[in-house]
Amino acid sequence: MGNSSSRITAQDQAILDLKIQRDKLQQYQRRITHLTDRETAAARQLLAKGDKPRALLALRRKKYQESLLAKTDAQLEQLERLTSSVEFALIQKDVLFGLQQGTRVLGEIHAEMGGIENVEKLMGETEEAIAYQREVSEIIAGRISVQDEEEVEDELAALEAEVAKKKEGVQRLPSVPDTQLPEQAEVAEEAGAEAAGPRAQTERQAMLA
Repeated sequence: MGNSSSRITAQDQAILDLKIQRDKLQQYQRRITHLTDRETAAARQLLAKGDKPRALLALRRKKYQESLLAKTDAQLEQLERLTSSVEFALIQKDVLFGLQQGTRVLGEIHAEMGGIENVEKLMGETEEAIAYQREVSEIIAGRISVQDEEEVEDELAALEAEVAKKKEGVQRLPSVPDTQLPEQAEVAEEAGAEAAGPRAQTERQAMLA
């Protein structure tokens, strides 16, 4: 009796697997937030240098990672609802297949995301960096939706406007005047007169003697 009541069922195992995947996903979400912030900064720096193609690549990589996480998150929510269903036995195969797919996608995210060093490669000009940029471009090609592409273009345009505005602000900064201000000139003249006073008096006394 005791052994049968404590036996782990397929539904229990599915719930446990879902919890593990949810924990992994949350870890990736925290990590990708840090990475995508850096990718946005990289795109901004590249635009400031006039390198629009690589800025676009950084933003497309960011969007691709965000879309993968969003899809996996939505899938896990659906699986959690299915696993809690009283009809679990009827949909057990579908849940297990979904779990396998989730594990595969999480593995892809982990393999393709890399770390901060990979974000820096997007800005590099070495042979290794250029090869990595080409690889990322090939990975992303055809994997993000038309809507995602439009959002990337919108973000790029917004960053371009931001960079242009910042450059314009720098160019409009007033230059430091070389000439003295009127008040400073008056002070300088007074100081010169005071310094010359004793000398002039000494010269007059010498001439009278």
